[in-house]
Amino acid sequence: MSYAQRLEDTHLDLIFADQATGFYIDVGGGHPVADNVSLHFYAKGWRGLVIEPQARLAAIHRALRPRDIVIEGLVGREQGEALFHQVARFHGFSTTISTHAAAAAELGANVEASHKPVTTLAKLCEDHDITMIDFLKVDVEGAEADVLAGADLARFRPRVIIVEAVAPGTMAPSHESFEPIILPHNYVLAFEDGLNRFYVRAEERGLAARFPAQPLAWDSVDHLYDHGRAAENKGHVDHALALALSRGFLASLPELSLDEVRAVAAEGAGSSANPASSLDDDSLRLALGRICAAYDGGHLMDD
Repeated sequence: MSYAQRLEDTHLDLIFADQATGFYIDVGGGHPVADNVSLHFYAKGWRGLVIEPQARLAAIHRALRPRDIVIEGLVGREQGEALFHQVARFHGFSTTISTHAAAAAELGANVEASHKPVTTLAKLCEDHDITMIDFLKVDVEGAEADVLAGADLARFRPRVIIVEAVAPGTMAPSHESFEPIILPHNYVLAFEDGLNRFYVRAEERGLAARFPAQPLAWDSVDHLYDHGRAAENKGHVDHALALALSRGFLASLPELSLDEVRAVAAEGAGSSANPASSLDDDSLRLALGRICAAYDGGHLMDD
């Protein structure tokens, strides 16, 4: 199943399909399930470093994906502090770029600004003894160049780098702002999907051949967004579990302990082949995350 906005996880899995474990860095983690690039790999058994400045999203991430290292803050060219503009409801438009925040406000979004601590990606890698990075994903609404400038790509060398390459709101190409930082560090452009650019390090340029000639079609894979709300769609992978839970507390599921969830869902939860009571902790957290994404602001449904 794909969770990502443009099937980024599916395209990356063509590179890493044979890896049961690995390590990612997700800068601009966003919601830990909805439109998330790294969840597919977490579900496979990977773990990673996730940077997300929005407190609520970081808290949900810690609850649903405890193997990850979650940093609630910003990364940039150097350590310090920056003004962060948080866009209510449309969390994916939150940014450090004031002009982008102003554009969101002009569309009627509620924007609140606050100062957040800034460190560098290189410093985080040092602090957490990170040496092997399978992929680095950067999606920070216009500040991608700042993140990459502080990554020290000569020292910390992700096998694959994926960067959002269009300007927020306009979809105008923006790779000229950050590509001069990546290419001189012995990386090559391997793939484009219309939203992102994928780079592989030159010493593993053979990985580029695993990408398709053209981006995969949306309907070529099963995608969580297409399933809608679990309780309302019999075809949803978590439909039976969702029916066993009261809709009134679906949005607060990440704050409940797994024992509390199992107690509530003890009768009729899951399917006869895979009842909730038999799910391991990771599988149960993943199911709860998929259910919650349609209620907690991850996926914006029509109503």
